[in-house]
Amino acid sequence: MDQLLRVQNFTISSDGVAAGEDQSLERPFGHNIDPGRLFAWAGATASWPNRSEPGGSRGLDDYFTRDFSHNIGAEIMGRNKFGPQRGPWHDHEWRGWWGDEPPFHTPVFVLTHHKRPSFTLSDTTFHFVDGDPATVLAQAREAARGKDVRLGGGVTTIREFLDADLVDTLHVAVSPVKLGSGLRLWESPEQLLDRFHMEVVPSRSGVTHHLFWRR
Repeated sequence: MDQLLRVQNFTISSDGVAAGEDQSLERPFGHNIDPGRLFAWAGATASWPNRSEPGGSRGLDDYFTRDFSHNIGAEIMGRNKFGPQRGPWHDHEWRGWWGDEPPFHTPVFVLTHHKRPSFTLSDTTFHFVDGDPATVLAQAREAARGKDVRLGGGVTTIREFLDADLVDTLHVAVSPVKLGSGLRLWESPEQLLDRFHMEVVPSRSGVTHHLFWRR
């Protein structure tokens, strides 16, 4: 069976925005983005990994939250998802937003034009790679050892791999909040219908799950 490149649980606003401008250490998603609002659908589920209290919702949202790591052997992410630094790496002490226990549990390939040594935190190894999408995907597939590869974002990275026609499936959760400005995944999901089938499934939470798979 082929190794798929999958976008999973990628959450955007009702007007297509996934991240704001002026990312900083204090505002990982940009100055105008409240991640608590944008990701409320996942945070409310029983399977949300950061849940500190029992309970949480079941149903469709919980299924997608629980399925996040199923058959994933590696992740590809853009540098801005890894951290707020730009340009050469001046601070090698920065090891991502996630602390000593990153949620990936696989090799992670961080796209950057500035090389940096790989390092491991818990069961996650971060590799810093400078290459075109097809080359990086080949590296990630080898590291995934037969499992699928997740394309983690952000927007620029997903669009780059879409433009290279390398994405096999996408799950985009459209949250019922409007952000107005920022980095947009799309103006309309119909823009992808030349290459993908699409099914739209509403959830009780108000989120609409958009599922895409190759034609």
